[in-house]
Amino acid sequence: MTKEKAELFDKIQSQMEEIYNEISILSKKSQNDPLNEFKLRFVNDLLEEANILLDRKYKPFKDFQKFDKDKLPTNSDVVMILSQYLSCLENMKIDNIQNSLGTWYWITEDKKSHIKTSKPEKLIWGE
Repeated sequence: MTKEKAELFDKIQSQMEEIYNEISILSKKSQNDPLNEFKLRFVNDLLEEANILLDRKYKPFKDFQKFDKDKLPTNSDVVMILSQYLSCLENMKIDNIQNSLGTWYWITEDKKSHIKTSKPEKLIWGE
């Protein structure tokens, strides 16, 4: 993990969680309705950034890049994809952070950095 990726990670994960939450609400009301073009543009922008960040090791689907703007995906399609990306982001985070006296830090270039992050959502044994 590079310092640049670590600094970008929390921003992407946070934005993706918020969009996921919003579209999940839409999906519960009308799961088969298409997502509008305005929202899809932001979803696709985040997916493109996440694909760069996750690289081949963590990316959830090797052939998926983003949604086709000419074939609007349904709300439930977007929720499913975002949930997979969020899970993979969390796995990447777990593999690249370290707890020190109750504070979580990114490991960059194989050593603990001074870049703080939040506690991972998934349980890490011994933490």
